[in-house]
Amino acid sequence: MNVTKAEFIISAVGPDQYPADALPEIALAGRSNVGKSSLINRMINRKNLARTSSTPGKTQHMNYYLINEQLYLVDFPGYGYAKVSKTQRAAWGKMVERYLAERETLKLILLVVDLRHPPTADDKMMFDWIKHYDLPLCVVATKADKIPKSRWPKHIKQMKQELGVLPGDSFIAFSSEIGLGKEELWGLIESCSTPEAEEDVSGETVEAQDDLTAQ
Repeated sequence: MNVTKAEFIISAVGPDQYPADALPEIALAGRSNVGKSSLINRMINRKNLARTSSTPGKTQHMNYYLINEQLYLVDFPGYGYAKVSKTQRAAWGKMVERYLAERETLKLILLVVDLRHPPTADDKMMFDWIKHYDLPLCVVATKADKIPKSRWPKHIKQMKQELGVLPGDSFIAFSSEIGLGKEELWGLIESCSTPEAEEDVSGETVEAQDDLTAQ
C-alpha cells in the first residue's frame, strides 16, 4: 500500500467511542514495549505518529489511526507490564474481549511478539483468545534485525511451536529498523480489508515468509 495520509483519530476507552464509519479495522495486540508503535510508524512511513507511552502498560486505550481514509490500525493497550494492577489487567481484558467478540469491522489481528525471545504466558493467552473467537490472525515477530539472519529459522520455529501456530496461520518476521516484512504485511492487510476478503489468504503469506527464512 502506498500510504499518502495517516492520522491519529482517538484513544477510545469503550465501544461508544469507536468510529462509526464501518471502515475495516486491523488490530495490533502485544505486550508492553514489544514494538507496536515502531511497527505502525514503519508501516505508514512516519517517525512518531504512534508514540510510546512514558509509562508502559498504564495507557488502557484503543488508539485508532486512520490510513488513507480507507482503514484503521487499532493499537490495543500493551499487556504484561509488571506494575499494572490486577484491577487494570481485568479492565483491559474485559475491554479487549468485548472488542474481539463484538466488533464487526475487525478484519485482522496482528499478534506482535519479540522474535528474540520465547512467547510469554500473556502472548500465549492472547493467541488462544484470538483462536477462540476464530478471527483472522497474523503473528508478527518484531526485532528480527537484532539477531543474526542465520538464527531466524530457529527462533521462528520455537515461536510457532510454543504459540501453537498451525500450518495455515500467517507468520511474518518483521523489523521496524530495516523494513523487513513490511510489504508482506501490507499485502495481507489489503487482502483482508477489501470487500472480497472472504477467501483465506494466509497460506500465501506463510509461504512467502518461509522462502525468506530459507535464504
